[in-house]
Amino acid sequence: MAAEPLPELAAVHWRPRVDTQRLQRTDALWTATTIALVEPLAVPVTLAAFAHAWVIPELYAQRGANVVRPKRSRAPVEAEARSVGLLGDLVGHEARELHAGTGLVLERGRLGAWLVGPAGALLVRPGGRRVLCYCVGVNDPELPSGDRIAHLLLALRSDERGFATVANLAFSGARWRVRRRLAAATRPALDAGAAAARLLDTRATP
Repeated sequence: MAAEPLPELAAVHWRPRVDTQRLQRTDALWTATTIALVEPLAVPVTLAAFAHAWVIPELYAQRGANVVRPKRSRAPVEAEARSVGLLGDLVGHEARELHAGTGLVLERGRLGAWLVGPAGALLVRPGGRRVLCYCVGVNDPELPSGDRIAHLLLALRSDERGFATVANLAFSGARWRVRRRLAAATRPALDAGAAAARLLDTRATP
């Protein structure tokens, strides 16, 4: 990873720069919030809280899955095809095949395994059990999807921690919650991300 930080960080100067420890605190906070919803004050309250505790994380998981939900491109068909071809030059054979089937590109990082789409990214943490869903995009609605992914991919490669800092967190939680909310065609990408994340050594992350 290059030492140069992303220039977009200036727009979110109030956010602490993301690192492994901060991601772990984020995971813990989201989990604690879910647990807090089921505080057993009384039986009726507990039953209502249990239902509440199930529904709220599900709604957040839906919001998280939406960051990689396929959207109709405004670009002409020819521009879309050309952009996908150029994107293929940035990634390996495995990533090209995964993108062709799911619309997402797998990129192994130091914070985990990333799945990058045109308007968002999923970060599967080392071990493959937790996922952070980020909403992040390129400020040009006319760009084809392949170009959008290429821009995000290059930003991620240039400054992974900066990328996670600039992006807006939509959800952090169990992978199964996100997976069940994804479109069926997109789920193999999350499975591939989990497989890649299981191979990452948590002790090697910064």
